Amino acid sequence: MKTPYIKIDISKIQHNARTIVNQCKEYGVSVTGVTKGTLGMPEVAQAMIRGGVEWIGESRLDNIEGLRKSNIHVPILLMRSPHMSEIERVVSVADYSLNSEYEVIRALSEASLKKGTIHKIIIMVDLGDLREGVWPDELIPLVKEIISMRGIQIVGLGTNLTDLNGTIPTYENNKQLVDLVEEVEDKFMIKLQYLSGGNSSSFKLLSSGKLPDRINHFRIGEGILLGRETVGRELWHGTYQDAFTLCAEIIEKKSKPSLPVGEIGQDAFGNTPTIEDRGIMTRAILNMGRQDTNIDGLIPSQSKIKVIGATSDHTLVDMTQIPDKNIGDIVSFDLNYAALLTSMTSPFVRKVIL
Repeated sequence: MKTPYIKIDISKIQHNARTIVNQCKEYGVSVTGVTKGTLGMPEVAQAMIRGGVEWIGESRLDNIEGLRKSNIHVPILLMRSPHMSEIERVVSVADYSLNSEYEVIRALSEASLKKGTIHKIIIMVDLGDLREGVWPDELIPLVKEIISMRGIQIVGLGTNLTDLNGTIPTYENNKQLVDLVEEVEDKFMIKLQYLSGGNSSSFKLLSSGKLPDRINHFRIGEGILLGRETVGRELWHGTYQDAFTLCAEIIEKKSKPSLPVGEIGQDAFGNTPTIEDRGIMTRAILNMGRQDTNIDGLIPSQSKIKVIGATSDHTLVDMTQIPDKNIGDIVSFDLNYAALLTSMTSPFVRKVIL
């Protein structure tokens, strides 16, 4: 088989989706399964749907179009604010989108009117992680400007925590979202259906029973794909963590010193490495590098193998304690989210569906 490749166990993804959907359902929370970590792979979306997710979430319109062509008919949520340059595509392929800018929402309204449709939006509120969203005191003025727009429908409020600066979901910041939705409903005499309180980082808050009652929607990617919550990367109870396995081939194996010979400067990526002298070691080169994956996110399936470093096309591993692997043999890795995302995006990594 051509290497490198990533093995994708669809049955484990479906199991994880079903487990998480059922756990969230106990607390009145519906789940959007986020496929962006797999480049919108239709087989992954289908596994999530079989597992019970109500929507699919994607951040790239190209991926959404691919899902539509693959007969994915459940509602699809565009996971980032629509680009002004792609407004007409948004209303053509996405049922919902996350929004925080007046100009974008107005453009969505105009495009929907031309198409004769109604595009549904969730307004994002920034509750401290400083990624997307209006500041809380800007929410009412924004809603006032857009409430009468035709062609769009405000169906809820949402927030994003943890992704950029690691802000942990708490009862307090989620209750702030509840308070804001109640203020919007009272002032404008409307009822909002969704309160999208978070992502895989909200699992601990959910399982503690401290999630405010009106939070009823999560956007879950890593939890389904890798079976982990995203505050401390702890295991999500009842899920698999090995639905994805990255495999590379040994192309060189030699005994060499652990310290380079000569004066040390910057490497190919502008870093000045700090290297520990561990004597002579068995060093193997694998046929993948930083162009194929995030090296820091690789977890060798055999714990005695240690990742030493990588260039754009080569990954170096210490195989001193694994004498039985030779040229042409496969070394496999579990992945964190960063490594999964880059491996699935790389055109040089073959995707193998199990």
